[in-house]
Order: sequence, then structure tokens, then C-alpha cells
Amino acid sequence: MTTSEDRIRGLPCWKGGIQVAPLSGGLSNENLLVTDAAGKHVVRLGRDYPFHHVLRERELMTARAAEAAGFGPAVEYAEPGVMVTEFLGAKTYGAEDVRANGERIARLMRDFHRQMPNHVSGAGFIFWVFHVIRDYARTLRAGNSRMTPALPRYLALADQLESVQAPLPIVFGHNDLLPANFLDDGEKLWLIDFEYAGFGTAMFDLAGIASNAGMPQAEADALLGAYLGHRPDEAVRRSFAAMQCASLLREAMWSMVSELYLDAPGADYVAYTGENLARLDAALESYSSKYGKVLP
Repeated sequence: MTTSEDRIRGLPCWKGGIQVAPLSGGLSNENLLVTDAAGKHVVRLGRDYPFHHVLRERELMTARAAEAAGFGPAVEYAEPGVMVTEFLGAKTYGAEDVRANGERIARLMRDFHRQMPNHVSGAGFIFWVFHVIRDYARTLRAGNSRMTPALPRYLALADQLESVQAPLPIVFGHNDLLPANFLDDGEKLWLIDFEYAGFGTAMFDLAGIASNAGMPQAEADALLGAYLGHRPDEAVRRSFAAMQCASLLREAMWSMVSELYLDAPGADYVAYTGENLARLDAALESYSSKYGKVLP
């Protein structure tokens, strides 16, 4: 049986002998650090995940576009199921780092949203979180998920959260802004992992940054204001609060689907589902205290 290391050692891109070591993190792909005579490289192993709307060809195109635009590390080699990128040697952010660098992150995302459309190519992919939630519900029903009885409530919640979304311009979003997808080399912030990138509004990225980092309301509002360059009106503020709830609902349902179809090394999807549902409950309580109860 061919192992991941066997496959990596057989790639034609190395200079001399190599050393292979695992990289921590990642809930759906296997990432490894390879050292050869030319330096250090990150190898990302993954296949298409139709149940998550992930196509590696699109991810590769976006990674190359992000490199060209100056937001992502250089793509050094690729073949089906494998992508080799430059190792930046940068700090991987945790939630506390995101909260401490809100203004820098707001500037980064504003630039990313505006500049990436000049570099991406091929058919345009739309990421709309409420469609993703509805499609996850179909996937969970078809797979007889343990969470099937809860799906009507999740879908009703998605409808309510979508109904208060304020119209915003279409941008090119990252759409998976967990803290670990920000890297800081001391001078510059970088983005990695472009599996879900596509066109949509900025609101999902901003809400994902805030919800995934556990920002209190004051920090989240500061992030939104820094991105927009002005204090948002009440409709946009409500839209942002609702989208934070939608971000957590999507993350929880992502994990529910992953329980059925993924087995990444070290990943505990059942625990991750529970973690995100607990965070969703807290976010909904906060939202309801300001805008009225969402669901019984």
C-alpha cells in the first residue's frame, strides 16, 4: 500500500534527498513539511470533496491567483491531489492573534476582496452560505446523519438569518477564515487554504473572522468599521450579527457532513460539531438579546 510519504518521495520536484515531517492543523487535508536541498516546502494532499463543494482544480487556480496578487505563498508544483507551496516560516495565528490584529486583517481582506478578481480565471464560483447550509441539509439527510432530526430547525434558522442580509457589492472572498489560515511573517500577513474561495459579499468573510476568533461584540464591530472605513448603519450591523450566526451554523454543518465522509488524521468531527453548536447557541443568544428571539 502506497503511503502519503511514498507518494511525496516520488514527486519530481525535489532537489536531492528529502526529509518529510507532518504539519499540525487541517481538518480535511493532510499537510506535510518537506525539506530538500532547495529549502522547505509545504505539501498539501487532498482530493475533490463534492459534498463540501471543493474542487482541487479550482483551489489550485485560486492559490496561483493569490500568489500573483501577493496574498499567498508561491505554488511550486502541482498534480492531481497534490499541491506544493513555498514554506514561509511565518507564525500561524490563533484566535488571540486575530483579535489583536483586527485592523491589519481588515486591511488585508479589503485588498484581497478588491484585487483578486483581477487574477482569478475560469468559470466564476459563487459562495453563498445559505445555499451551502441548504445543500448540507440535503447531504445529511441522504447520508442518514445522526443530526437529521435537527435539520428543520437549522433550515428555518438559515431562512431567518438570510432575510436580514443587507445588499452589498460582490467581491472575491476566501470563505474559510479560521485563525490558522492567517500567517504572519513579522512584516506581512498572508492567507492560505483556498478550497472555498469564490464570489460573494464581504459579509461572510468578516463574520467568519469574528465568529471563528470568538471576538466580543466591540471587537467585531471595530473589525467591520475598519473594513468599511466608516461606522456602518444599523441594517449592516444587524446583517453582520446574523451572518456571524450563519458562519457558525455552516461550520457546525460542515463538521456534520465531515462526520459522514472524512477521516483526516487527528480530526474529531463529532467533538468539533458539538463545539460549534455550543458557540452557535451563544451567538444566537447574543443576537436575540438585541434583535429579538430568532427561533423557539
